[in-house]
Amino acid sequence: MIFHSLDFVVFFLLVTAVYWRLPHGGQNWLLLVASYVFYGWFEPWFCILLGGTTLVDWWVALRMDPDPSRSADAFAHPSPSERVARRRWLLGSLVSNLAVLGTFKYFDFFVGSVQSGLGALGIEASLPLLKLALPVGISFYTFQSLSYTIDVYRGRLRACRSLRDFALFVSFFPQLVAGPIERAEALVPRVLAPRVFNLVVARDALVLMAWGFFKKLVIADNVGIIANRVFAMKDPGFEMLWAGVFAFGVQIYADFSAYTDIARGSARWLGFDLMKNFDHPYLAVSPSDFWRRWHISLSSWFRDYLYIPLGGSRHGLPRTLANVFITFLLSGLWHGAAWNFVLWGAYHGLLLVIERVWGAIRGLGRHPGRHRLPIWRALPQWALMFVLVHVGWLLFREGDAAMLWRDVTLVPGTAPLAERQAGYYLALIALSFSLPLWAHSLWTLWQGRSYSDRPAVREADVPTSTVAWQAVAVGVMFATILVLRSRTSLDFIYFAF
Repeated sequence: MIFHSLDFVVFFLLVTAVYWRLPHGGQNWLLLVASYVFYGWFEPWFCILLGGTTLVDWWVALRMDPDPSRSADAFAHPSPSERVARRRWLLGSLVSNLAVLGTFKYFDFFVGSVQSGLGALGIEASLPLLKLALPVGISFYTFQSLSYTIDVYRGRLRACRSLRDFALFVSFFPQLVAGPIERAEALVPRVLAPRVFNLVVARDALVLMAWGFFKKLVIADNVGIIANRVFAMKDPGFEMLWAGVFAFGVQIYADFSAYTDIARGSARWLGFDLMKNFDHPYLAVSPSDFWRRWHISLSSWFRDYLYIPLGGSRHGLPRTLANVFITFLLSGLWHGAAWNFVLWGAYHGLLLVIERVWGAIRGLGRHPGRHRLPIWRALPQWALMFVLVHVGWLLFREGDAAMLWRDVTLVPGTAPLAERQAGYYLALIALSFSLPLWAHSLWTLWQGRSYSDRPAVREADVPTSTVAWQAVAVGVMFATILVLRSRTSLDFIYFAF
């Protein structure tokens, strides 16, 4: 079931119509059943894998934390023998989860790569491929569930005794398929706590969902048509290609952030506050600044569960650079079983390595990207970073090595004049569709925070003018959707990951 479908609208209205009439336990049962219906809408057998992941990690956590009466301090400081036992249980969780993920997502990729490598050496080989369908969202919920068992192993989190409540944490439908990748320490307490309807939060949630639908149906799908047509061309010129790359940059941000906004809005309507996943990434002025703004839930996951365990920045510059590069190489592989994603991850890892080395040379410390810059320096750095990010999007989007080599060797001004003009025209169209994104970023900077970050307040504290503006904003966005929405509906890009 996809967000921008009539099926989801009817589904969500039915769930919410019943949800707030139930006691807390009934709400959790309803959300759990609804989440499996939502996921099974894609393919019913996907629910078997989701349920298997849930059962394994719930059981493993209970084995690591068998005594609920034990004090939190004693649990956080286990004996050496207990730590060894926990490590064995954690290893079981890691092996089972990564084996399932590897089988469905990466087996054919690695076998195919080995076969191609042998062929390049003149060795004929016909290796078996599984050709399994990739379950939607498997990378997201696998990482979310793994973060839970790792935190229990570390003693930071007590095991959830209720299978129902843990299953809801893993399968919560607003963020199940494409995130944000939530942490158990943030989401499980919301599952366990009673939830009361708040009209102010519900209105904010509606605005956030409307903004998400607007970004998906008006911006992402329209510029996505441009990007798809350019990348389908047999021999685009330099100007046409980079118009397509810019269009894809607009598309992927509008598309992915739209999913996040709809997910966060629908979760807020149900009494849950999901983490922020984007913070205006195209305003970034450095590679590290970009990754503090883009797909925040994934970048923080890799930081906490891979980069820091590898040693982080605690063992000198060479080790730090290696840890950064390895982390982003695997982050690229997480996105997809293809070499262009690995190359994209390596590219961003290299940018961060260069930033760290440059920061060390200039004596800026461990986090050179966090220094506030005067406007006269920030603007050139922003422009450079914007270009570098879009070079990365070319690597991300172009899945064929021969076509990528063609793309990077194009020379500006060599295409026929009519094609160059068409490229400029398409870039202007993509820019015009992106203007609401830029306006929203600048408005948020001016206001200090957006409606998506506003804490819950009492109904009496909200001025009537705010309510009126919210109603106008929602009305304008839905009217614009009716007029300008793309007639070609595209899937969310991150559904493929």
